[in-house]
Amino acid sequence: MIGKRGRIGQNQYKTGGGIPMIRSDLRRVLFFLFAVLVIHSFSWGEEENVRFVVGDIVVEPGETRSGYLPVPEKNGIETRIPVTIMNGFKPGKVLALVAGVHGYEYPPILALYRLKNTIDPSSLSGTLILVHIANLQSFQKRIIYYNPNDWKNLNRVFPGDPEGTISQRVAYVLKKEVVDECDYLIDMHCGDGNEALIPYTYWMISGNKELDELSKKMALAFGLKYIIIDQSRTKDLSDSKYLGNTAVLFKKPAITTESGYLGKTDEESIVRNTRGVLSVMRLLGMIQGEPDMVSDPIWIDKYEVVYSEADGLFYPLTEMGYFAQKGEKLGYLTDYLGNVIQELRAPFTGIVLYIINTPPASKGEPLFEVGSVLNK
Repeated sequence: MIGKRGRIGQNQYKTGGGIPMIRSDLRRVLFFLFAVLVIHSFSWGEEENVRFVVGDIVVEPGETRSGYLPVPEKNGIETRIPVTIMNGFKPGKVLALVAGVHGYEYPPILALYRLKNTIDPSSLSGTLILVHIANLQSFQKRIIYYNPNDWKNLNRVFPGDPEGTISQRVAYVLKKEVVDECDYLIDMHCGDGNEALIPYTYWMISGNKELDELSKKMALAFGLKYIIIDQSRTKDLSDSKYLGNTAVLFKKPAITTESGYLGKTDEESIVRNTRGVLSVMRLLGMIQGEPDMVSDPIWIDKYEVVYSEADGLFYPLTEMGYFAQKGEKLGYLTDYLGNVIQELRAPFTGIVLYIINTPPASKGEPLFEVGSVLNK
């Protein structure tokens, strides 16, 4: 036998029976390389996700990052929008979840913070954009509907204006950084601080068959039994008004959900929102499992909001979910001296989707909404 142990790379052999044997140290190196190749072979053919950027928030695959989208100052007024980006290891759909367009609507806001703390980006396919509180100034002041700096309703000024008032500038930032960057969008609402509201979803009809079918599946997957077939939204891109409608007009499947009431933070409403989001994520293949589709939806094919004709006090005579007959008295309005100045009746037979449950009434503001149940 000829040969001695040498340094790695000297290519010496120990012979026996005419068959060369690789020395032990080189054999260990080769075994290690083989093991590495075996491990990586399980991911061969799998495409990797890419870096995702919103504003100045940069998120690598498998990471979660939180930060703010700045809304530039004008006339001494500025604000920011708190967001979280969850970027999965694997590629997939980009789903935007937007809460707090109305700052007094708490269950969707709390649901998104809960989702932030429960979803693992390493098991996620695609990307989640969580807009925690779209209308931060309204949230801070506990104000229904409006931003306290310009008294505009954020959900009436989309797609926004970078040179407009603060609400218009917030809408512009949301359009540019969220709507433009997502594939799908859920605009998450509930009954504001004055609204007793049953859970329901707006399915907004665009006229694009493929887009409408995708939005319909999202509505069914979110899991709310009552679904409004909404054909009333404007088709004007320059004045899309509503966040969800803006996404639809820009060819992004979207729904608007309503789950929660009277500014409460009840667990049932929060859970209903979190379950709805997770079910839509399953529908889109972002997480494992099957979506919990509504098996027996109640379709609302027409709805009408009844507004106050004057300032005063509103006295409801029914409650959310009540099935009213056409012409039935559902409430009345008095002036500040207690004199009845308006009786409010159901415009047609249908279900009371929401009704104002606090006394203040302002001219031009809603008092209740009735939806007509589609007969199939």
